[in-house]
Amino acid sequence: MPGPTLRSDADAALTTGSVARRLGVAPTTLRSWERRYGIGPVHREEGRHRRWTPVDVRRVEEMCRLTALGVPPAEAARVALQQAVTEASRGRHGDDPGSLPLGNVRQECRGLARAAVRLDGPAVEAQLRATIREHGFTTGWEEVMAPALHAIGRKWASSGERYVEVEHLLSWHVSSALRHAPGTCAAVAPAAALSPVAPVVLACAPGEQHTLPLEALGAVLRERGLPMRMFGAALPAEALYEAVRRIGPSVVVLWAHSRGTADRALVHLVSRVERGVRGARTHPVVLVAGPGWTMAAEGYAPGVERLTALRTAADRIESLLVA
Repeated sequence: MPGPTLRSDADAALTTGSVARRLGVAPTTLRSWERRYGIGPVHREEGRHRRWTPVDVRRVEEMCRLTALGVPPAEAARVALQQAVTEASRGRHGDDPGSLPLGNVRQECRGLARAAVRLDGPAVEAQLRATIREHGFTTGWEEVMAPALHAIGRKWASSGERYVEVEHLLSWHVSSALRHAPGTCAAVAPAAALSPVAPVVLACAPGEQHTLPLEALGAVLRERGLPMRMFGAALPAEALYEAVRRIGPSVVVLWAHSRGTADRALVHLVSRVERGVRGARTHPVVLVAGPGWTMAAEGYAPGVERLTALRTAADRIESLLVA
């Protein structure tokens, strides 16, 4: 006969909201499953909210896994309730071919990835909003959004499984969250618009379609109240030159995901655009970002710097603007 289950206080204190974030589903969905199918906390303390034990969570994880495979909710609940929830069965879930190689990440990242694999757009959107609200854009991107995107990309590349639709759905929602997160962008936009500091120009190199890391940088700059102009994907060289000439930015960030779009000649051209009044003209600081820029930054043009992680990139841009 098995001994009693040992639970830590933290394990025993999971609320419905915490479980929903961990699994990437809406709290209303969990309550609906409990009401309709009996999938929910087995034990309740009188006068307190529901509390989920590890066994409760694994049971609803199995429900999520089955419904993601197309099993009707009623049948998925029946199987999940009948299945013996043991550590051995939990180990088998980790070997499931549908699992993602996430590694050691935040629970919010796991919840986001699960919701994306299920193609559950509303749950993805809710998870992203909660992440940005609780952690901000920098931590949200580095520790939740980017790891989920990378894991889905690795799964598609390594296994040959059809994860393209998952990647597209998650990318679209991440892009929307970075540009339109409520209660963040709107609050800082007026301060950035009135700033006397010359803005930062953010643009992808010609032919470059991967914009999400650049959008994340733009979101962090807005969050800090720093002025910027975003030009997005595949800006033609002549258009970038004209934008830099007209705006007179203090900093220009060029993003290139692949070596094929990292244009050394364009960096040299942009770095020579003059700004300011005659007799006191200066040139913008050009920063290159993305894995496409493989050589040392100084190899592109004098004064060019290469950005790496999002947080350090935003710190460097802020230091240039306030200098």
